[in-house]
Amino acid sequence: MIRLVIVDDHPVVRDGLRGMLGTQPDFEIVSEAAGGAEALTVVAAGRPDVVLTDLRMPEPSGATLIRLLRERVPTTRVLVLTTHDTDSDVLPAIEAGAIGYLLKDAPREELFRAVRAAARNESVLSPSVAALLLSRVRPKRPSPSVKLSAREREVLAFVAQGRNNREIAAVLHISEATVKTHLLHIYAKLEVPDRAAAVAAAYQRGILT
Repeated sequence: MIRLVIVDDHPVVRDGLRGMLGTQPDFEIVSEAAGGAEALTVVAAGRPDVVLTDLRMPEPSGATLIRLLRERVPTTRVLVLTTHDTDSDVLPAIEAGAIGYLLKDAPREELFRAVRAAARNESVLSPSVAALLLSRVRPKRPSPSVKLSAREREVLAFVAQGRNNREIAAVLHISEATVKTHLLHIYAKLEVPDRAAAVAAAYQRGILT
């Protein structure tokens, strides 16, 4: 079971998330919090696997709350779920230790995959957030033309949806080893180190829309 704490200052949002996440047999909602101070208390007491938190709410909030949660309960992963995707929101949250950053308009299946990935200590970013981060760390220069095969584009599109290698292999009826090979080719062609950077680069270059 993946044990979760939901942190949001809007009761309707918490109710909606609890109902949505409660449909998954491997999720257990152990507690909720309406603000930062309450979140620190319930997380310290319950030590969940994942905290799903908004950014702007009663203090401490945002990057400060994320940093405190990571310091006090380092085994708990913090996954941000918010409506804010500006530099001033995203960068401090990631620097403070958030393992993932999703926007509230994400499809429910994407949220479910993100929670499971966070529990496995894997980073998950909304495409717009990944693109923003990549644009901040890479110099601006004309992007050379990159040609991906039809299969590589398929694999990359599924990666952008948050699917793992096993899921992609099942959908495309190929082996996980073949998926990994396609990903290595994609990384080499896009000159990126990992999945998140590949998705961000693909959006920037118009390979994904």
